[in-house]
Amino acid sequence: MRGFGFLTSSFAASSVGVTCAAALALPLALPAAAAPPRPAPTADRATTTAGGTAQGALAGSTQSLPLVPLTRSHVLGTAAEQGLYRKDVHHFSLVGVIWDNPGIELHGRVQVRTRSAATGTWSGWQDVETHNADHGADPGTEESTSGRVRGATAPLWVGDSDGVDVRVRADTEQITVDGRTVTAPAALPTGLRVELVDPGAEPPSAGSPADAARNNAGLDEAAIAASAVSTDLAPLGAAEIQALTKKETERELLTLRAAEQPAGARQSKPYIGPRPRIVTRHGWAADEKLRERGFVYTNTVKAAFVHHTASGNKYTCSQAPSVIRGIYRYHVKSMGWRDIGYNFLVDKCGNIYEGRAGGVTKAVMGAHTLGFNSNSMGIAVIGTFNSSKPPAASVTAIAKLTAWKLGLFGANPKGKTYLKSGGGNLYPKGKNVRLNVISGHRDGYATDCPGKKLYSKLGSARSTAARYQGR
Repeated sequence: MRGFGFLTSSFAASSVGVTCAAALALPLALPAAAAPPRPAPTADRATTTAGGTAQGALAGSTQSLPLVPLTRSHVLGTAAEQGLYRKDVHHFSLVGVIWDNPGIELHGRVQVRTRSAATGTWSGWQDVETHNADHGADPGTEESTSGRVRGATAPLWVGDSDGVDVRVRADTEQITVDGRTVTAPAALPTGLRVELVDPGAEPPSAGSPADAARNNAGLDEAAIAASAVSTDLAPLGAAEIQALTKKETERELLTLRAAEQPAGARQSKPYIGPRPRIVTRHGWAADEKLRERGFVYTNTVKAAFVHHTASGNKYTCSQAPSVIRGIYRYHVKSMGWRDIGYNFLVDKCGNIYEGRAGGVTKAVMGAHTLGFNSNSMGIAVIGTFNSSKPPAASVTAIAKLTAWKLGLFGANPKGKTYLKSGGGNLYPKGKNVRLNVISGHRDGYATDCPGKKLYSKLGSARSTAARYQGR
């Protein structure tokens, strides 16, 4: 029987990063008074990075295009409205806007419309979530101070597109000039660019775990490392980690505990849910050459933070691996993170996906809840749930995943725990904060994430997860 694969004397935990955004239909065109001549589709510098997978999927890419002024009004040397119109770009499916300084928020509105590569039809304007600073590595960590991190909006999934129209408008604010209060546009961040992400083509099916074991000769060094940390659960190069029954899961955990305790020590029955089926990074065709080498761990998993990716709900379950590859590429190549921020992702059909590399049973340090990435894990449901109800299958998947993963570390899904803040806008650095073991992102940081509708389902997820554990 396979073991759980945490080969240390103490349990380790994993945390991840996420994104929260909303997609709203808006007018198709700029008001006439605010519509300056569009920039011609000249050969602007496009930074393109590509990489393949061991299964031969077509390489993905990122086009990074600078925005241009759309108005003569400037604040602190920066145009108050910027944008870009291009109908000659390489195919892309996910879009976001980045800027130079991650410590500066974008106080304004970001909207995009895109042209379908299949029909040539332009979409309506969609809002892109600008308040994304609540995701990321904790302050002072090596990941946050690497010098590569950039400010960014949440990414938005738009489907296969070959044209883009983006506009960024600064909010207005009240300022005092010569003793008078006047309304003026806020300063936009410098270095605004639109990121057009092509997640690459789907790889051929990897088949059964046995097939993967026979066909992993093409794995590169980084892919082998990402898969090897879970070989106690599945063969090297497997596309998925198969589900176990509750009894099989309990038996494996008792076997592990017996190896860590003195001979003859009495063991209590473990509270743990059945191991769910998990699609591995190899299964969703992660290009392991994109991320940084090696893995970063924290001490344990005391809590799970639930997020939504805020990337919109217009995807099919068969497209979920592409959405994840797009978010992964955006987090790493555009935002400058070491890997995708989340530890796990869940799609609308209830499929569970491995997120940040390092092993699904281990305490991988993520970049999902700013200030609380230590001793926690992050689960992101793919979609936007401010006004849309999350699918029941997604909520059930959260319960199944937390019942198993929290059970590995002895945590009660219906319980409370303490986490020490690493610094944020709700709790100062060093403060011990009492939180639900299954919390929403907004419990650790002032944010809308995981959306009002998903947050309202967390009570149900806690009760169901506890029941799966046998509590």
